[in-house]
Amino acid sequence: MSKPNYRDIARHAGVGTATVERVLNGRGGVRPELVEKVISAARRLDYPRKLPETHRGLLRIEVLMVRPETSFYRRLSHAFERIAATLDPLVVVHRSFTDELNPEAIARRILSTDLSRAGLILAVPSSPVISAAVEKVNAQGLPVVHVVTRASEHVGEFIGIDNNAAGRTAALYISRMAARTGPVVAICHPIYQVHRDRIRGFSAYFHEHPSASSFEWLGFGGDEERSSADLLWSALEMYPGLAGLYNAGGANSALIKVLRRHPRGRDVFFVGHELTEYTRAALLDGIMDVVLDQAPEAQARRALDVILRRIGLTDIEPDRAPIHFITITKEGL
Repeated sequence: MSKPNYRDIARHAGVGTATVERVLNGRGGVRPELVEKVISAARRLDYPRKLPETHRGLLRIEVLMVRPETSFYRRLSHAFERIAATLDPLVVVHRSFTDELNPEAIARRILSTDLSRAGLILAVPSSPVISAAVEKVNAQGLPVVHVVTRASEHVGEFIGIDNNAAGRTAALYISRMAARTGPVVAICHPIYQVHRDRIRGFSAYFHEHPSASSFEWLGFGGDEERSSADLLWSALEMYPGLAGLYNAGGANSALIKVLRRHPRGRDVFFVGHELTEYTRAALLDGIMDVVLDQAPEAQARRALDVILRRIGLTDIEPDRAPIHFITITKEGL
């Protein structure tokens, strides 16, 4: 009798072969009840590979993120997917996205009891209703980890870079390396604590190191391309001698287009976050000068390590230091 294959298991479990492949190779993204069906079918057919013990049950780790259209959150999601493929098949890493501008919907997702969860990883903005939801599920015993930004200041471990230091680093580069001195502006998304921390560090550096360049203006772009582009164009018109720009958040591609189009765009020393195809190209052609990349892959790995430690699947204590952000210039590509 031939050995059972994915098609045999799929037929017995009532799922597709792609689902079987994802489950048996630990790729995540499969509902826990389907994972259980696949593993049970594989055992009944005596599938020739080691399978987890059924008495341990499924351990579902939920990862809730926002803005799937952005390169950063796509990188973060793919990192969780890749790491999930290395875990025990009974550890299910379920990734999903929600609307960052709907805190009530985010809170409902956090409070949901539709499926049991062994841990919750959040990359969502903070608000009173979201914080209250986080604190409630944590009080019920659910381990919570915040990635990139904190959804609650009171409970849950934070995995991310030192954002105050990132803002200070951006200010240092602009003040020391810009081709000319003059006004400096910044753009951020105010609903994120990490953006506020970056701007705080950026402003503090200029206050502590007064020079011919000074931080003059802050715009709230909401990480939206049109509004961020309009803000930058207005700043270029408002400050003819604009020396530096710091973008503490997203929408870099829109800012790059403005700087390419504007007659004085190449005179501005531009520091932003995250290495993407847009920022890489902008570094190479001199529109962008420094990229501070916050290594979402490292954040995903650390977040899962913390959850696995909290639920008793590993004895290894994860590093508690902030994730090191990476400074990238044209010469480092």
